[in-house]
Amino acid sequence: MCVSCDGDLPREWYVSHNRRLKAMRLAIALLDTGVYQPSSATNIRIRTMAERLAIHPPSDTTCRMVRTLIRYGR
Repeated sequence: MCVSCDGDLPREWYVSHNRRLKAMRLAIALLDTGVYQPSSATNIRIRTMAERLAIHPPSDTTCRMVRTLIRYGR
């Protein structure tokens, strides 16, 4: 860890990194089930998929990230 780094920086990085990984897993799973439009990926649908994958329910922020990944993955 660098001496000049803020003490919270590693935690912030860890949280955002894990959020991105979760969003990618969920986006891939939704695409595999035929959800190709961000408008079809509702929070409920994303959270249901998380439950099926045994992933902790995603936050609203993670759900938005999933929709963004679906949008730009087309």
